[in-house]
Amino acid sequence: MRLDRFLSETTELTRSLAKRALKREEVTVNGEVVKQGAVQLDIEQDRVSWNGATLELVGLRYVMMHKPTGVECTARRGLYPRVVELVDLPKAERLQAVGRLDVDTTGLLLLTDDGHWSHRVSAPKKRCPKVYIATLATPWSEAQAQDAVERVAEGLLLDGEEELTHPAELEMLSPTQARLAITEGRYHQVKRMFAALGNHVETLHREAIGPLVLDESLAPGEWRELTADEVALF
Repeated sequence: MRLDRFLSETTELTRSLAKRALKREEVTVNGEVVKQGAVQLDIEQDRVSWNGATLELVGLRYVMMHKPTGVECTARRGLYPRVVELVDLPKAERLQAVGRLDVDTTGLLLLTDDGHWSHRVSAPKKRCPKVYIATLATPWSEAQAQDAVERVAEGLLLDGEEELTHPAELEMLSPTQARLAITEGRYHQVKRMFAALGNHVETLHREAIGPLVLDESLAPGEWRELTADEVALF
């Protein structure tokens, strides 16, 4: 790897700022000052320091977050804070959400900089189930609830679409609370499914993605890195 790229990968320096640091003789490789960014490194053997601090490449990261309301999963800065701003890790801005949650939706959010792993979790062909708890605006009778369960199992036609949703599993926990497991990721799918059933979602919480369940010890806004066994689930 080129030295200037290594610097930008391991610090907050951009490529241009890294070149300035090199010219100021702030960078050493194996104890020797190096001023040329094009120098090729053996990243397994060479020891690089900037202003006396040894630098190390950031490896692949896998994060579980209990997403709170009022934060966005987008990479761009917008009206709301971004979820990556809640993660205290080097180069946290490189983490990408594995399946976004709306700004007002809470619960299990996975973040990673491993694109292959993200694809295994979220690719439509994988049919990885995502489980949500929805609080509904209008209570359903037993007959209405049973009808909803059957219609969801058959597939629903969402407003503005031509294909039915994939068969899903709906479980009524109370007249106004339901658990829904879907294997797709259409735009606002859960909210639109309940709208197709004649109801409105007031709050939405994701509790699981495939075999991975939200850690109950995480309060809204808290996060932890996944264990090796959890990463290997996908």
